[in-house]
Amino acid sequence: MGTSHAYDSLKSGMPLRSCRFSSHALVLTALGVLITVSATAQTGPEYTRYREGREKLQRAQTAFNATVVNGTWTPDGVAYTFRLGGELKAWSKETRKIESYAAGAGSGSQTGGNRRPTPARGRQFTSVESANGEYKAQYENGNIELLYLKAAGVKQEPVTTQGDLSKRIKYGTGSWVYGEELGQREAMWFSPDSTKLAFYRFDESKVIDYHLTVDEAKIQNKLYTEAYPKAGAPNPEVGLLIYDVATKKTVTVDTRFGAKDNDDLGHYVYAIRWVQGNAKTTGKLLFFRLNRLQNVMQVCLADPNTGKASVILEETNPNGWVDSGADTVQFESIEDVENPGFFVLSERTGFKNIYRYDANGNLLSTLTKHPFEVQGIERVDYARKQVWYTARSGKNPLWIQLHRVNFDGSGDVRLTDPSIGHRIQLDPQGEMFVDHAEALDVPTVSTLRDANGKEVAKLGAADFSLFQKEGFQLAKRFECLAADGKTTISGYYRVPSNFDPKQKYPVLVSVYGGPESGTGRERFLTPDDWAEYGFVTVWIDGRGTSGRGREFCQAVYKKLGVVEIDDQAAAVKYLTGKFSFMNKDRVGIHGTSYGGYSSIMTLLRHPDVFHAAAASSSVTSWMNYDSIYTERYMATPQVNAKGYEEGSAMTYAGQLKGRLMLFYGTADDNVHPTNTHQLIVALDKAQKSYELQVGVDQGHAGLPRNKTAAFFIDALMRGNLPK
Repeated sequence: MGTSHAYDSLKSGMPLRSCRFSSHALVLTALGVLITVSATAQTGPEYTRYREGREKLQRAQTAFNATVVNGTWTPDGVAYTFRLGGELKAWSKETRKIESYAAGAGSGSQTGGNRRPTPARGRQFTSVESANGEYKAQYENGNIELLYLKAAGVKQEPVTTQGDLSKRIKYGTGSWVYGEELGQREAMWFSPDSTKLAFYRFDESKVIDYHLTVDEAKIQNKLYTEAYPKAGAPNPEVGLLIYDVATKKTVTVDTRFGAKDNDDLGHYVYAIRWVQGNAKTTGKLLFFRLNRLQNVMQVCLADPNTGKASVILEETNPNGWVDSGADTVQFESIEDVENPGFFVLSERTGFKNIYRYDANGNLLSTLTKHPFEVQGIERVDYARKQVWYTARSGKNPLWIQLHRVNFDGSGDVRLTDPSIGHRIQLDPQGEMFVDHAEALDVPTVSTLRDANGKEVAKLGAADFSLFQKEGFQLAKRFECLAADGKTTISGYYRVPSNFDPKQKYPVLVSVYGGPESGTGRERFLTPDDWAEYGFVTVWIDGRGTSGRGREFCQAVYKKLGVVEIDDQAAAVKYLTGKFSFMNKDRVGIHGTSYGGYSSIMTLLRHPDVFHAAAASSSVTSWMNYDSIYTERYMATPQVNAKGYEEGSAMTYAGQLKGRLMLFYGTADDNVHPTNTHQLIVALDKAQKSYELQVGVDQGHAGLPRNKTAAFFIDALMRGNLPK
């Protein structure tokens, strides 16, 4: 998310719509009169308190940072290098001691080569080089050119010629929604032996365009157009092809084999990579495919000579969506295994566990059968036939633990202390690991351990007393019941450095709230400078967030804007009921993107719980957002009309009681300005007041920090709320 140069904010006194613009901005009132508004200075006890608190916090943070171990293993694994107290140090396997370390010392150093320019959000790299350094595939104007890098002079030839941007057909690049929602940054792939080039074909001719105007601050603006498939609307048609460099022939991969109208397999094709190959062997082309509802995922292998494909793994979930990320499948290397198979992270039991398959997709072993989530595979040790992995097996599911298990599922052992969370750094040889043990309210202690978890050396311990000397307190974790009255949810809060439990403080909730988001892994939290204004700041992980199993996460399925929103309200009611220092009559919430949506929906659905919201770059109706993200969690509007209506902010516009600040960027090509505009129309129709700031030519951005603070100080601390 970029920063935004939004307009400053002052009330215009409009009877129906209270707009806020920059100092000296011209504001059009409802009577059609142009007036000039000047911005007020940020003065008052809240700002003085914040400046004093921030200075204390910066002093403590600087001293604290010097006590935190931050390092990495050398590439050859002979030493762990880290910075502590401003000095560069290393623990050496040879000397078994911590010594001073000179940057660049040691063996196995690596230098980076030429890097391709990083593509913009939602875009793909425009070129790729072969492993042998002889070829470069280049995308340009809908087609692919092959450049011979070692040829005398300039030699290049077309790989494709059928691409035609006027007909919306392109090769060697992706469609925006693939980059944004499927993480597809590559669109061309050379085989390991450099003999073949796989590439995308997209036909966007049926996709409805969305138009933005850009250069709005210039004398002449411009039109920016994107093929943007919205929920329930036509998607781009995807194809996958393979070009033989020697024969110059192309085959089409059969990505839709076995598909029927009712299952629509191959609607999405992504996570493409070559497997089972090396510098001497082409291998096969692996790809994932999904149906449109994203509740059936298949992993397929294609023969590069014929394009014929077969399924090696299928995951289904008729009651929600499948975990379809590319990282769910980890293929073995031909250097490690003669006939490489693969490991899978699957939620088929309701919790993510590890499975091993052979090259043909036959299950070899179930490595874990946990009633908690496996977080990820950290290392596969083929010599010992073991897998190192992290899992949520601590006393708190946010406390990650390190495990090791044999290939056949035997000998599973937890190597870390379950009474606290851990961040792990394994050495390249799997002989030892650095264990950064921490929790929300426990500063990090960094310890070097052997392969069985036994302590080898203490590296350092973060010192929170530096904050305590300045009056700061530890973050406080809480648990409460969700809105369903039976599910436990959690969160944390932080208080100002001058906290007095006999006083009442306004509550300020920071939110994202979207499915598969949340805290994820609990880390030690330093004090929050937002609290220094005089707020108690709060974060809530409700249903829909990750780490608690499929049922907890998918409680929001077809119900975005309801379940996760009601959990935010349930947690706030619990906190303000339990702690007298939290003022239940002064509660605010703010966020960007899905967090903006959550902020709007909490204020509208729970007007007696939330009193002010600052919402940036917000979805306001899932009809307005892209197909892949929206339909994964909501299905299509054609089959879930009720869910889309209940998840629309416009449905609740008439319930607005508190203060609402809206912000959007005029050049936001992700969450379009249409979202905010539609809410404005609904609020105007309901004769509700709100405040609006606009980031001219800004993209997917948030209301600037100082403006957000000014809004909540005025609303919650000074009590300028609607009567």
